[in-house]
Amino acid sequence: MDTSDAMIVFDEKGVCDHCNAYFEHTLPNWPVNHGGEAQLEKIAERIRNEGKGKDFDCIIGMSGGIDSSYLTYIAKENLGLRPLVFHVDAGWNSQEAVNNIEKLVDGLGLDLYTEVIDWNEMRDLQLAYFKAGVPNIDTPQDHAFFATMYQFAQKYQVKNILTGANLSTECVRNPVEWMYYQSDSVQLRDIHQQFGSRPLKNYPRTSILWHKVYLPYIQGIKVIRPLNYIPYVKQDAIKLLVERFGWQPYPRKHFESRFTRFYESYWLFKRFGYDVRRVQFSSLILTGQMSREEALEELKKSPYDEQTIAQDIEFVANKLAISVPELESYLEAPRRSYQDYKSQKWVYDLGAKAMKLLRMEVGGKR
Repeated sequence: MDTSDAMIVFDEKGVCDHCNAYFEHTLPNWPVNHGGEAQLEKIAERIRNEGKGKDFDCIIGMSGGIDSSYLTYIAKENLGLRPLVFHVDAGWNSQEAVNNIEKLVDGLGLDLYTEVIDWNEMRDLQLAYFKAGVPNIDTPQDHAFFATMYQFAQKYQVKNILTGANLSTECVRNPVEWMYYQSDSVQLRDIHQQFGSRPLKNYPRTSILWHKVYLPYIQGIKVIRPLNYIPYVKQDAIKLLVERFGWQPYPRKHFESRFTRFYESYWLFKRFGYDVRRVQFSSLILTGQMSREEALEELKKSPYDEQTIAQDIEFVANKLAISVPELESYLEAPRRSYQDYKSQKWVYDLGAKAMKLLRMEVGGKR
């Protein structure tokens, strides 16, 4: 990490607060270091007991990426769970993602439920984020993913949601200025009211208080991160999935989405100078899966493929029904941040402090 994170702080030894937070807070509280596998088995036993007589005992949000794919394998084969594989199609799936989901579902004998987001509304909201000038133009897709899954769980009284979020590859988090909280419905509504052109009648919405307070403490719906309880090495997981299911790996994390590939590799870097590889590589370095020297060598290369970026730009423009010149014009538009729009950041800040104090949240800066 470097000073492209405007909030980074270095101590007298030149060590940044991302790393200090990892060694002082994340590592000592990581479940895998405190009998994690035994804890996970107890959680799995509870889920199995609660699910008796039902068609499935939990749901897993699956994108076709490495984390959610490996989690699906672990849940079925190692934990003996009967998950419903839950996929949200926001219109940007790569063919590799579609293939990977099918291979895991068929190979493990699981059921797949796919929710398709209203494309006209999705397109309008994504264009609103381009026009707003903020870095986090992937928020409409991420917000829809979480909101749809939470709404399904509430509607059908599913008490356990398994997610592939993990500390092994995500212990260093993207700075808030790079990727503002995707669940902030206040900001989403404000940006859409200012720049959208059609009402969001079908687009699913969530809020921080709804899914962090109401669902877990009133409805009893729990979000569980099993990969935090077991040793999880990314390359080992990829090798297993490739050999067992013919799973197709991606060049980088999150590239199962065509839009996220464009956004993370090109848009953030070209427009704001944010290179998300710094965050991803930092996590792998801290967890012993990559050397700092390897990371620095990779960072010398362009974050996007020069030979294919023109095709990606054309694909995104066509999908959004705008011209390539219009899409490229947003690159030069005035830069804005989440601070320029209404938000609930104070709620997130307060919640983060409370969860750290109660040791309910592991990872990220103090």
